[in-house]
Amino acid sequence: MTIAPNAPGAWEGTGAIGVGVSADRTLGRCALAAKAASSKLGRDIVVLGVEKLLGLTDAFVITSGANPRQVRTIKDEVERQLKTSGHGGPVCIEGLDDARWVLMDYGDFVVHVFLEEARVFYDLEHLWGDAPTWAWDERAETLVGTRTAALAPS
Repeated sequence: MTIAPNAPGAWEGTGAIGVGVSADRTLGRCALAAKAASSKLGRDIVVLGVEKLLGLTDAFVITSGANPRQVRTIKDEVERQLKTSGHGGPVCIEGLDDARWVLMDYGDFVVHVFLEEARVFYDLEHLWGDAPTWAWDERAETLVGTRTAALAPS
């Protein structure tokens, strides 16, 4: 698995929650979460670098499923693969009751697994449109940069 950021310095990472967590490690964990979601047919997987915009976490991994059962399956696989790779479990999981929007908080990044219609409604990609963005390339099993935001230096 390789990580191809869209521009040098596009991902600097703050480690806002996980003090001492490097940007490369965070992006690597995001890539692992994206790969896990892809293995359960998660759709339109993207990673947003929100550390300079939000300050609470460094990245969002966003994907969607066709029905609540698939949303739960994607969540289970992301959790399983991160745990078996030695990265531990999430600090918190929200939204399992109706599985329209499941949020998995790993501290330095957050995984959002949506039902497709909920993803369209909440439109996090638009809301955080200034964030650097990486898309999951299923064939290459890598994150590929799609947009670099013009962010003020921190």
